[in-house]
Amino acid sequence: MVLSGPAPSPVAERDEFNAAPIIRRVFDSARTAARDGGQEVTFKALGTTCRILVGGSAVSAAPFFRAALNWVAAFEAKYSRFLGESLVSRINRAASEDWVALDPESERLFGLCHELNFQSRGIFDPTSLPVTALWNWKEPRTSLPTDEEVAAALALVGWRQVQRAPGKIRLPRRGMSLDLGGMGKEYAVDQIVLLAGRSGFGSVLADFGADLRTAGPPPDHRPAWHIGLENPQKPGTCWTGLAIREAAVATSGDYIRKFELNGRRYGHIVDPRTGKPVAHGVRSVSVIAPSCTQAGFLSTAAFVLGPQEGLRLIESTAGAAGAIVTENQIFQSHRFHELVPA
Repeated sequence: MVLSGPAPSPVAERDEFNAAPIIRRVFDSARTAARDGGQEVTFKALGTTCRILVGGSAVSAAPFFRAALNWVAAFEAKYSRFLGESLVSRINRAASEDWVALDPESERLFGLCHELNFQSRGIFDPTSLPVTALWNWKEPRTSLPTDEEVAAALALVGWRQVQRAPGKIRLPRRGMSLDLGGMGKEYAVDQIVLLAGRSGFGSVLADFGADLRTAGPPPDHRPAWHIGLENPQKPGTCWTGLAIREAAVATSGDYIRKFELNGRRYGHIVDPRTGKPVAHGVRSVSVIAPSCTQAGFLSTAAFVLGPQEGLRLIESTAGAAGAIVTENQIFQSHRFHELVPA
């Protein structure tokens, strides 16, 4: 199967966020193949490796794959904080100054951010970039942020400070900034699965950087999709597997993205309440939920909250199950064992 150039793009007539180069990059990275009784496309987007698998022929899958890649590329162009022309970058540049206009889609997305902030007890916070930037795990380090630096960054964090009105948004303080990295990839997974359903595919797996969602049975006629959960103590191996259908799985962990200084490790997941990396022994959290957006925010929130509070959050969420892996123990929700094949 050949994806011969982008199909008509949702931004083709008015490329407000300069999506054209992102669309070209995503299509240039795409590779298709027959796989597991269906058709698969893999590509690079949203800072990770993405995979979509659907049941059907190459002829039927090709137009859907083109539409899916266009959607993902346009989404990245609009919401990535790393792209200067994105909506998020425009909002960040206007902090303390102007309101920024929102279209209905972005207004719904920021409304979802508000809902997730409430459901996660403030742990999911799209304004936490000032503190996460202080602990950038990619930078060479000879020292840690000072308490004064942490306090100054924390003063710029707090979703409830964000001003929202019909059709517009504003960050009220200079230095405040938004980052949708805590839910954007998972939201994109959900939208691609919905797009597959509208395109007539009854079997689909969307997997963006190991955050995934399935719909229908696998195309190879197995009764369920089999998903491995990576062992944080031995990356590249699995500590268990899941058998799911019509469900999503997301994992949060700090065992790869981290830095070490003076014999101590500092993971990339920062508690927005303290402004410091989480350090209570949790290595990874995997959550199964009806949507990938829900699974993603629950896994991150549970990671920050720790084994006891995190497990209570998962247990209190309808349709969710999960497992929290610490340095020496595994905590499982009541329903988790039902998803592990015998």
